[in-house]
Amino acid sequence: MMESPVARRTWYPPCLPPEIPPSKVLARQVGRAGLLCLVFFMQAVATVGAVQAGSDNTSPALTMPAEGPLPSNAPEERLPSDEELAAGGAVIGEIVILNENIFDISDPREDNWLFRLTNRLHVKTRPWLIRHQLLFRPGDAYDRRVLDESERILRSNRYFYDARIRPIAFHDGRVTVEVLTRDVWTLRPGISFKRQGGANTTGIDFAEMNLFGTGVGISIARSSTPDRTSDSVQIDSAHIGGSRLRTELFFAENSDRRKRSALLERPFYALTTRTAAGGSFVDDVRVDTLFGRAGVARTFQTHAKKRNVWGGWSKGLKGRWVKRYRIGFVRDESRFSIAPETLPSDPVPTDRVLAYPWIGIEIAEDEFEEAKNRDQIERTEDFSLGTRFNASLGYSSDRFGADRESVLFGGLFGTSFRTTDTSVVLVDTAANGRVESGSMRDTTLGANSRLYLRLSESWLLFSLLSGRRGVNLDQDHELGLGGENGLRGYPLRYQAGDRSALFTLEGRYYSSLYPFRLVRIGGAAFYDMGRAWGGGFAKSPDPGVLRNVGVGLRLGVTRSGLGNVIHLDLAYPLDGDPTISKVQFLVTTKQSF
Repeated sequence: MMESPVARRTWYPPCLPPEIPPSKVLARQVGRAGLLCLVFFMQAVATVGAVQAGSDNTSPALTMPAEGPLPSNAPEERLPSDEELAAGGAVIGEIVILNENIFDISDPREDNWLFRLTNRLHVKTRPWLIRHQLLFRPGDAYDRRVLDESERILRSNRYFYDARIRPIAFHDGRVTVEVLTRDVWTLRPGISFKRQGGANTTGIDFAEMNLFGTGVGISIARSSTPDRTSDSVQIDSAHIGGSRLRTELFFAENSDRRKRSALLERPFYALTTRTAAGGSFVDDVRVDTLFGRAGVARTFQTHAKKRNVWGGWSKGLKGRWVKRYRIGFVRDESRFSIAPETLPSDPVPTDRVLAYPWIGIEIAEDEFEEAKNRDQIERTEDFSLGTRFNASLGYSSDRFGADRESVLFGGLFGTSFRTTDTSVVLVDTAANGRVESGSMRDTTLGANSRLYLRLSESWLLFSLLSGRRGVNLDQDHELGLGGENGLRGYPLRYQAGDRSALFTLEGRYYSSLYPFRLVRIGGAAFYDMGRAWGGGFAKSPDPGVLRNVGVGLRLGVTRSGLGNVIHLDLAYPLDGDPTISKVQFLVTTKQSF
């Protein structure tokens, strides 16, 4: 396979600037340098403890049509459609891999000394790593569905901002396929900061998520959160040596003891994957704090150890559906003691040891949608719109080393509804817990729905409605609500109980501003309303339903994979006790708007 025999193309529409006076040129270069430094600092903002729910790399949109224009060395003839290629029995021929650097120097708007220096300092992702993630090889039958799924796999890597795969030539029954990707900046040395719920998280760290272009991530960090101070090292890779193996190693020495974890697995990486297996281990000693539980010590030491091994098999994709089966064994220990240097007035939670074999089934529909300007700014987003179902069942007994007889269960169901051409609703439900002596214990039921309603090219209305219900929760568990998980105008863990509800309404604005081709800018106006209550949890006085309003600035960092959307929010609580600050200032980094 050839790496890049095709002439390079400009990824962004060319736009030649008018003549600019030398003084303005100098000012512009200085401004770019300052903003680039600011971006690489701000992409570290809130990374310690920030919410990470996916792997997104914001950048200018790729605009590559499904057909033509053909590269300069390809024959000048009409390229058959995907349907025609498949119907004609076409097979994959040559695979051309074009991985672009962070900045497109062929674009006059990005051709300056600073961006050229950044490109030279950056080690591009190795072509072999890209090739091994593709689901097709030379000689395979041409299938647009396989190309689309390969695109989604590539886009899931945080060291790419986007990926496109398309046929570029057809001759003698063989299709030449082009794979285009663009790297982002993956090195982060510096200081990070996050503020949520009136509490700060700070850190000093060094992280590289694409070491020497191999996809290996390494992080060395010191962080301070409201709960603990931590010195940690993490090493991870989703494609060890270009394989399908995924690993993650984590070591931390904390102010309240330590944490060790390890993971090695070969997951169901594609809809057609037939076998999978994995194992994980966690050993965590920490001090926990309960904010609403009555009759239990407010702080206590927890020693949690969990081991899990599993294997799975599938017949692959059949029509639009895939069905997968899993079996495994879990040992889950939670032991509690008095926290160091404390004299609790209430007892600590009761020890809990669960050991059980389990079986599971997963059913998923092959239905995905590419979108833009929903949870990101000017970036390709992949949404699963198909129906998804997952269920597992296990049996814990003293025969396996447990301290109790119980049946453990878990399940989730998700689907989507498209009410109009401009709106879509995504619904997810989940349940997990166990049955002991004929009654449910430590069971949590939850559901949420997300509405995306397109008002115009620049405006979108987003709405979230979620609810959770706990049944006979274990003594070390509670459902909390506050500034860290939805009620942006209130302190950290402001309410607690065995049930919670949250409603969010948010108007999102996606501007065309793109300062120095480094940061996409957006804004939001939001309203949050929610409450956590019930179940013998005490937080006096109970303020009932809480509401807040606010506005925020969104900065989509297009050239970095370490921080996706920076949130700068001002939230104003409308309820709560008089001691709450009248204005909450939040700085966070998330992978969504």
